[in-house]
Amino acid sequence: MKRTPLFDVYSQYEGVKLVDFGGWELPVNFSKGINAEHEAVRTNVGLFDVSHMGECLVTGENATGFLDYLCTNTISGMKKGEVMYTMMCYPNGTVVDDLLVYCRDTTSYLVVMNASNIEKDLAWMHDGVPYPGAERPTIVDLSEKTALLALQGPKAVEVLKTFCPECEKMPPFTYRSPCAVGEVMSLISRTGYTGEDGFELYCAAEEAAELWDTLLEAGEELGIECCGLGCRDTLRLEAKLPLYGHEISDSITPLEANLGYFVRLEKEDFCGKKALARQKEEGIPRTLRGVVMIDKAVPRSGCEVFLDDEPIGFVTSGTKSPTLQVF
Repeated sequence: MKRTPLFDVYSQYEGVKLVDFGGWELPVNFSKGINAEHEAVRTNVGLFDVSHMGECLVTGENATGFLDYLCTNTISGMKKGEVMYTMMCYPNGTVVDDLLVYCRDTTSYLVVMNASNIEKDLAWMHDGVPYPGAERPTIVDLSEKTALLALQGPKAVEVLKTFCPECEKMPPFTYRSPCAVGEVMSLISRTGYTGEDGFELYCAAEEAAELWDTLLEAGEELGIECCGLGCRDTLRLEAKLPLYGHEISDSITPLEANLGYFVRLEKEDFCGKKALARQKEEGIPRTLRGVVMIDKAVPRSGCEVFLDDEPIGFVTSGTKSPTLQVF
């Protein structure tokens, strides 16, 4: 299994539970358990290792045009320091992956990919997507050289402003770089996957352990908690954030997943536009909806949903809400 640059740090923690997550050996929870970590992020601050995520650099005079065709959202209007959530689709409108795009300037962008899709995404960018331009930009995989930590929760800003006072005034979906966090130079973005305020910090892989320790030390008096994949999933579910392979996939379109806000059909063109425009015009055949259980069973991914004994759909994700204490 693959391991992040932080594995040797947290694998030694007492009570940590490690699991296989898409070929990565990652912590599902630390000593206090999923519910305690979930509560820490909702009310205080938690620190996650998400270095399994992938990153690539897209550069060149045609970088903006290429990404604008690759992505459903509008890249061409981005300014330096902005971050955008978007998806890239197949010609039939289903989703290759959802991405975060960081604008460095009009010729240089950092693209963040889901861990399970890195190879597929890079292949799609290099020679899969039917890009009509004369030449593709340069695409360089930075995944193995990059570590990513997520500092999440209402007190995340209290931890980080110790090193970067400017972070307190950063709007959501913007970033600053380079920023010194202790001795580690980092890219800091006001983004996350929890539904809370927070930041994501990118640094060189070899400096990940130092950054981890620095943030934990800075947040010690605030009660910072190490957090794993378990609460990351419950947090994102409560916040209604999609997970690739569940709410979006190569068999589900963004419109079916209620993510039409991130699909700019008014753009001149992008891969999948014709299919998505046709789907919207003819009527979206299915849609994502929330359900609440009437008993204490947890709806699991793939379970069928029935209405009057007739199957009407399937569960994409399900869990008990630690915050609301409902299923």
